[in-house]
Amino acid sequence: MERLPSWIRRHLAALRALLVLTLVTGAIYPLLVTGVAQAVFDGNADGSLVQKGGKDVGSTLIGQSFTDGDGDPIKTYFQSRPSAAGDGYDPTSTAASNLGPEDVLDTLPVAGAKDDEGNPDTGRQSLLTQVCARSKVVGELEGVSGARPYCTGDGVGAVLKVFPTVGTPTRVVSVNQACPATPFIPVYQGVKVECGRPGQDYSAGRTVPVRGNARAVVPPDAVTASGSGLDPHISVAYAELQAPRVARERGLGVDTVRALIGRHTAGRALGFMGEPGVNVLELNLDLDRLKG
Repeated sequence: MERLPSWIRRHLAALRALLVLTLVTGAIYPLLVTGVAQAVFDGNADGSLVQKGGKDVGSTLIGQSFTDGDGDPIKTYFQSRPSAAGDGYDPTSTAASNLGPEDVLDTLPVAGAKDDEGNPDTGRQSLLTQVCARSKVVGELEGVSGARPYCTGDGVGAVLKVFPTVGTPTRVVSVNQACPATPFIPVYQGVKVECGRPGQDYSAGRTVPVRGNARAVVPPDAVTASGSGLDPHISVAYAELQAPRVARERGLGVDTVRALIGRHTAGRALGFMGEPGVNVLELNLDLDRLKG
C-alpha cells in the first residue's frame, strides 16, 4: 500500500491531537474538577447561594443593593458599598471605574445640549465629586456629618481653577460648582471666587484642590467602589455607623444589632491580609429572621 504524502500525514496527526486534547481538556478534566468540587466543597461549588423561604436570594460571594424601586436605600437594611459593575453588582460587567486620585475636575452639564445619542447632556462627575456626593448622602441617611476633606458643603469636589497659572492670581473659579451656586470659599488670595459656567473651557488655569478643615466621619468603603464592583463585604466601621439607623427602623436595641454585626464579621484573610469585613447579605437575612 502506497504511503500517504507527508503533508497529509502531518494534518492527520494534528487532527488526532486536536480530538484527543479536546476530549481531555474540554470534557474529562472539567467533569473531574466539577465532581471533586461538588464532593469536597458541597454548596460552595454551586456559587455559595443563599436561600430565603426556599428561594435563592443571592450569593455570599457577590454583593447586591438593598434599595427600593426608585433606587433609594431601604432604611431597615444595612447598605452595601457602591459598585461600578454595570448598573451595580453585575457579574457580567465586573470592573472598577478606572478613575484615580487625580480625577478631580467635573464636566458641568450644559442646559439644552444633547449628547451624541440625542439624550440631554448630563455632564461628567469626577471621582472626587462622586466621593463627595456619596458621603453627603450617607451622612444624611445615618444622621451624621457627611463632610470630608476636599469636598464642598453641597457635595462636589472643592477645586479651584486659578488664572494665570504662574504669578499673582487675577481670576479664580470654583469649577465644580455650577452657577448660580455660591462658591465654597468667597475669596482666594485676595481674588473673589466665581462659580463655574457650563460649557466654558477652564483648562488654561492652574488646578488647586482645597483640603479644608473637615474630618471624615463616613468610612472610605461607603463612598468608593471595590476593584471588582462585586465585593459582598463592608468594613466594620461602616456597619457600626449604620447600626443605630437599622435598630431604630426595626425597633431593636442597638446592642442587639451590634451583636449580629459581630456574628457576621469575617477576619483577615489567612489571619494577616486585608481588614475584617461584614457580609451584608447574611447580616440582613439574619435581621429578617430576628424579626420573624
